[in-house]
Amino acid sequence: MNDLQYVIYINAKPEHVWHVLIAPEATKATMFGCILDSTFEIGSNYAYVGPGNDGDETVHVYGKVLEFEPYSRMSMTEHPGPSYRDNHAELETRITMTLEEVGASTKLTLVHDRWPDNHPSRANTEQSWPMMLSNIKTYAETGKTIDFGR
Repeated sequence: MNDLQYVIYINAKPEHVWHVLIAPEATKATMFGCILDSTFEIGSNYAYVGPGNDGDETVHVYGKVLEFEPYSRMSMTEHPGPSYRDNHAELETRITMTLEEVGASTKLTLVHDRWPDNHPSRANTEQSWPMMLSNIKTYAETGKTIDFGR
């Protein structure tokens, strides 16, 4: 399967965008009520946890931290949460986010790759990333999120 790749420019410095990507209050606002639970050490586990199929502590996606360079780059494996797919452990992809300072703004590049053939979450993920990235941009620039009617 083809990689998903998105590039977005955010009118904020990389340090602020990084905070939006990892701080609990920011991820809760931009990622539909989920927090990013991790120590962020290379090889450590992470999970996006929030309201969903299993109540307030639903694991939406999880995996291992592969790279973590504050204000610059993070990469992690990704699996759908157990309540979404019975074979969640087999469905591993990789997400890499890179931040580059461009003047007074930040270029955020997201690459979601290593898709196994016929991954059942591919189409949904392809539609979800633009919404989440737009929310991240809006929140970083204004402190507010987009009302998607969810």
